[in-house]
Amino acid sequence: MNADKRIRKVIIAGGGTAGWMAAAALAKLLGKNLDIRLVESEAIGTVGVGEATIPTLHIFHQLLGIDEREMMAATNATFKLGIAFENWKDTGEDYIHSFGYAGKDCWACNFSHFWVKGLQQGINYGIGEYTKEHLGSRLGRFAVSPRSERNHAYHFDAGLYAKYLRGLAEKHGVSRIEGKIEDVQLDPDTGYIKALKLDGGELLEGDLFIDCTGFRGLLIDRALHTGYEDWGHWLPCDRAVAVQTGKAAKPVPHTRSIAREAGWQWRIPLQSRTGNGLVFCSHYMEEEAAKQQLLENLEGEPLNDPRVIPFRTGTRRQHWNKNCIAMGLSSGFIEPLESTSIHLIQRSIIHLLTLFPSQGISRAEVDEFNRLVREETENVRDFVVLHYKLTDRKDSEFWRHCRGMEIPDSLARRMEIFEQSGRVYQNGVELFGETSWLQVMLGQGLMPKAYHPIVDMMSDEELARFLAGIRSQVRVTVDSWPDHMEFINHYCKAGIG
Repeated sequence: MNADKRIRKVIIAGGGTAGWMAAAALAKLLGKNLDIRLVESEAIGTVGVGEATIPTLHIFHQLLGIDEREMMAATNATFKLGIAFENWKDTGEDYIHSFGYAGKDCWACNFSHFWVKGLQQGINYGIGEYTKEHLGSRLGRFAVSPRSERNHAYHFDAGLYAKYLRGLAEKHGVSRIEGKIEDVQLDPDTGYIKALKLDGGELLEGDLFIDCTGFRGLLIDRALHTGYEDWGHWLPCDRAVAVQTGKAAKPVPHTRSIAREAGWQWRIPLQSRTGNGLVFCSHYMEEEAAKQQLLENLEGEPLNDPRVIPFRTGTRRQHWNKNCIAMGLSSGFIEPLESTSIHLIQRSIIHLLTLFPSQGISRAEVDEFNRLVREETENVRDFVVLHYKLTDRKDSEFWRHCRGMEIPDSLARRMEIFEQSGRVYQNGVELFGETSWLQVMLGQGLMPKAYHPIVDMMSDEELARFLAGIRSQVRVTVDSWPDHMEFINHYCKAGIG
């Protein structure tokens, strides 16, 4: 391969969480051999309401050598042990999807099979009694030590997180350029992106371009016409209205997701304030009605005017096209229900790092990147669709639509396998593990009809002792944890502002 094919200049179009995550990772891990520039405009706002994460962010932070206490203090962060789903199965019925692992698995089956037989024997304890993170979430307790498993995530200020990562990126040599992208220039022979023209006339030439321009997709869509696959028939919500309120009296270590008649409301506690929003379907609710519903269901006074954010659920047909890679909202959007947006950015970054085309872009690397990202995105999509489809709610036109809608074959197969056998089907390594699928399927009302026969190798007395022992261990551990906010004040208290 000719030397002039080598990747030397990387241009990141757009800042925000996606842009600065990509910049920090590339600079820290590959930067010695690259000229990395990020162009963004102070005049263009970011969506900036993504305030909740999932535990996989620890992998990214570990790669970059990020100190948890420092990051949390800098971003007004609190801890997150899961998501409380209120009114999703039906009005007045709640459950928690917690992080961590339920009980103890055996070689042949997961713990839920033992739990199901226990229920049949009259041992009527919810699955959450066998999970530390579930109990800690409910009791408002938290602790972490150097030896503990990293089964927690964060609520943080997304704008401050991007600012924190910008400092890290610039420390490792990333150049930030202020300006608006006026034009994307293509090579007439290859169709590759050649340069970005800024509103001030400057030309930014590059070998590899990362599109972090949000929903606009200036490079991947407007310039390269990559195409978009719409998933609105499976994920009907297409708007969010967001507003901030003051600090909660007692921030809980979980996100609240409260189902409403045409969507759902989030409540996310930070150290400095609370993030609130209503995700809804414009076919069933007008924007003004959505704003009003959100404002009527706040705890505390709003700090800003409600802001409506339109979106279209779906994914790019290719996430890497020619010499452009889309990350963040420009690559697609599932919706914020399970806080997966930052995770999908992270996965794209890690795939780019492992497949980085230092000697020039090859079709094999592009195809593999697109295959991996597509597979992971579809797995996340199915998990989110599950919440809408599997419901007993019939109280509104929106929920009746969700109950009756067609779903992906891959999701229908998972639901059928679980109902018939109690087995949680996994397609290789997935973001959401068995315990996550288990908690949501059970929480939404799908109960397995059978359990694995290996469970019957235990006598009824042995099973009762086994289950009681796990519940006791979970309770003793969580009872030793301090109050969530007491721990934060000791561990990672944010400064004023």
